[in-house]
Amino acid sequence: MTKFLFVSFTVLLAACGSRDADNYVPKPKGYNRIDLPSHQYQALKEAHPYTFEYSRQARILPDTFRGAQPHWIFIHYPAFKASVQLTYHPVLQNEKRLAGMIGDSYKLAAMHNEKAYAFKEELIQLPGGLKADVLSITGEVPSQLQFFTTDTTTHFLRGAVYFNVATRNDSLAPVIDYLRKDVLHLLKTLRWKSGS
Repeated sequence: MTKFLFVSFTVLLAACGSRDADNYVPKPKGYNRIDLPSHQYQALKEAHPYTFEYSRQARILPDTFRGAQPHWIFIHYPAFKASVQLTYHPVLQNEKRLAGMIGDSYKLAAMHNEKAYAFKEELIQLPGGLKADVLSITGEVPSQLQFFTTDTTTHFLRGAVYFNVATRNDSLAPVIDYLRKDVLHLLKTLRWKSGS
């Protein structure tokens, strides 16, 4: 009986061991696979003082936050749990008002300073002589991409990308890049409506 137990224990011990046991390397932590659709666009149909093309993967929702104004909207991406929040203000040919809106845009971006470790600002030339200021923010921040554009006399549009997920930004990087392309397309197709 003792001999049987010894042989059984030896076989069991040999089965648990492996020649590669000394070479075991833990596997790196993986990230969720994110399938990104091709970029396809459609024209904004809602009545606003602006128009542009936005992704067919998104839908337009009204901004229902307290203090929201009539032409504030969300471009919502259900598949990514992400939104581009757009806020529109009339400039009213008032230089002080315009300077205040531009200052507020920079203040809102600066609120990310505590968790951001890099800011990149780009001035992008748009069709029709317009320019857009695009701010890319790196770090565990709530908005990785913000932008604004204006014709300096009548229209001012600000946007920010937000995610409604608790995923770290490094694993969201492909989606952030995807949304950045959509934002750039939005800006390049942006037109102000006359009479607004």
